[in-house]
Amino acid sequence: MELPAFVQIEPVGQCNLRCAMCPIQYRRDGPPWGPPALMPYEAFVRLVEQFPGTRELHLQGLGEPMMHPRLPEMIAYAASRGWTVSVNSNCTLLNRRKALRLAASGLDTIHVSIDGATRGAYESIRAGATFYGVLRGVRLLAWAKRKLSRELPRLRLVFVVMRRNLEELGSLPALARRLEIPSIFVQHLAHDFGEESLPSHYAPMREYVERESLLGEEPRRIEECFARARAAARQEGVELRLPRVSEDAYPEGTPGRERCDWPWRGAYVSYQGLAMPCCMVATPDRAQLGDMARDGVEAVWNGVEYERFRSALEKGPAPGVCRSCSLYRGRF
Repeated sequence: MELPAFVQIEPVGQCNLRCAMCPIQYRRDGPPWGPPALMPYEAFVRLVEQFPGTRELHLQGLGEPMMHPRLPEMIAYAASRGWTVSVNSNCTLLNRRKALRLAASGLDTIHVSIDGATRGAYESIRAGATFYGVLRGVRLLAWAKRKLSRELPRLRLVFVVMRRNLEELGSLPALARRLEIPSIFVQHLAHDFGEESLPSHYAPMREYVERESLLGEEPRRIEECFARARAAARQEGVELRLPRVSEDAYPEGTPGRERCDWPWRGAYVSYQGLAMPCCMVATPDRAQLGDMARDGVEAVWNGVEYERFRSALEKGPAPGVCRSCSLYRGRF
């Protein structure tokens, strides 16, 4: 099978309370539990070289990519091959030097994670992070682009909508406008962690999603908040994408590949070099398809585990991690 044109790589696997990415700190990669969970630069280069037809790279994971000391070099290396490179970040670790290095790296887009339009809402969700830290990081990027006379990287706000921050949507377009960010991508919670094989330490995340998912919210309140957000976006001249939040957007019997074709079109690789079906799975202890760092990209991509996973998704019954996924259910 032809290698994918799109790949996601997780440069950092560890979490840091100063720039918390998750409301529940369940990940135990990196300090203080173990050594730094960083993909070695040399391993990154070896992986990249094994995707000859790739044209797009997204650097993200459950850790904050800005924690990697060689992130700008990773970006520059991939960009030098003609790849379009993007990254997810909450920007709280940026300083002037890092902002300048990013602006000079060839980075195409930064997806700025921000789950509140106000300090109180944001900091109640992202424990350990600071709302003004995000704003400062975004403004440093704008400063660096001006200083280097660069148009890139482009910025886009990414907002995970939940019951607790639903009312924030109406204020989000004005914030984006102040930050000179032209578009907002609002997503539903990605996964309900409902698969039977879920490791026990993910139980707090499952409970969090049950409490916060819009599937448990009054539809009328959702539509009122969405309507206010749409009106504000039109007023501010900001592009706004809102998710579907119905129980299941696909008719009964819709084949899995029509719901999600990710395992055929894109690879997702952890900081250890382990292949996973997609970024929705997030960590290889939930689903792993082989070790690309050890065995090589092509051997794993066309290997038994990948083919078995694709077959189950296409012909059914779909794997549990897919059945519990918002993308598979059409409500991402």
